[in-house]
Amino acid sequence: MNNEENKKINDSEKENSQSEYFDNCFISAQTSKNDPESDAGSNTADKNALNSSANESGHKKKNKKSVALKFTAIVLIALVSGALSGAGTYFLLDRGNDSSGVTGDQSLQIQIPSIDLSHGSNQSGTSEGVITNVTQVVESVMPAMVSINVTSTTTVTGMWGQTQEYEVQGSGSGIVITQSADTLFIATNHHVIDKAKKISVTFSDGKSYEASLKGSDSDYDLAVVSIPLATIEKDTLAAIRCAVLGSSDALNLGEPAIAIGNALGYGQSVTVGYISAVGREVQMEDKTMILIQTDAAINPGNSGGALLNIKGEVIGINSSKYADTNVEGMGFAIPMSDALPIINEIINETAIPEDEQAYLGITGGTVNSSWVSVYGWPEGVYVSAVTQSSPAANGGVRAHDIIVKFDGRAVQTIDSLTEKLGKKRAGDTVEIVVMRQDSYGEFKEQTLTVTLGAKKDA
Repeated sequence: MNNEENKKINDSEKENSQSEYFDNCFISAQTSKNDPESDAGSNTADKNALNSSANESGHKKKNKKSVALKFTAIVLIALVSGALSGAGTYFLLDRGNDSSGVTGDQSLQIQIPSIDLSHGSNQSGTSEGVITNVTQVVESVMPAMVSINVTSTTTVTGMWGQTQEYEVQGSGSGIVITQSADTLFIATNHHVIDKAKKISVTFSDGKSYEASLKGSDSDYDLAVVSIPLATIEKDTLAAIRCAVLGSSDALNLGEPAIAIGNALGYGQSVTVGYISAVGREVQMEDKTMILIQTDAAINPGNSGGALLNIKGEVIGINSSKYADTNVEGMGFAIPMSDALPIINEIINETAIPEDEQAYLGITGGTVNSSWVSVYGWPEGVYVSAVTQSSPAANGGVRAHDIIVKFDGRAVQTIDSLTEKLGKKRAGDTVEIVVMRQDSYGEFKEQTLTVTLGAKKDA
């Protein structure tokens, strides 16, 4: 088989493989053959059958050539070193039976580099890059990956007490999640856009557009930014794809993981590793997170980017916030199965007019990790004072209580409580769970029912 025929077969296999990741793509400036309402995996069985048929038709053509390649590989290895007869030899022999389908065995290519046996014998004088499962996944998902750049201000206090504000630039990553009739939604980390005055999103075609914050949840370190579709050029719309979202509930230790993000603000980059741990409890200064651990490098700027499985499905949202400079090979991501309900909730939220916003009536602060470890206090919001005749006071909240849940959702920081309160209207009734010390100093859980007041009347 000559190089041109081989290239045609590889291109055909690559096209079949990539089409799997685009089943749930949504918008385009052109007429799309994809149904916006179709399920991401609805046609997988048909495509696998097509791939299998294509592989079978090309198998006979490959047979004679693959035998020659196997023999040549063994001779070369024997000449170079007799010691190289284990896993490397197996890999070379296995390459002769390569198929376009993604299997567990083929994921070995991630760590063992492909060997181009035709190098130096290409009659046309041209060379082609090595195609692996990972390169196919990356090419397929890159249109759903974005870079996020933010502008915020910081206040600096001089030695004589004077203060001055400066603009600072930051960078992170994002994942194109979905759209409404007129808006594109992109998921990222809360800490990427926290206190940002300006947000800019750069798509895979290199064009940047101004975005606005749709909403965030600091407890889960998640946020969604939005861009009006009318402001995005047609060429960019045609290049955008939405990510295929996978489940993080059935991850296996040791399975491949691919991280994509705007590392150090240089633009999209790819790192590869394995799932090191699932359900890993990571203690931060102000909260505890349950995360996926991977040895794929996750650096500053990767925050908000995608952690993918070998099928190209997003299984986690990367966060460099949970990295430690004293260790290597430990990156963390928010499990997609935990993140998706929060993201959906943010997208579906409606803005509440200021005159209808709710009021609770407490003064408090976050119970940080040192209080938890030294005093054994529960994580939550410590109530230092309760305003007299306020909704909190009328509902039974007392000073020295620790609020751990608000309206059925866990609360770990004062910022989180403020966010959740901001999504409620005056007159709403909510359940608040507090931990209260008894006469022996032991914390007991109590559930209180509070009818919220109007912020304008506070």
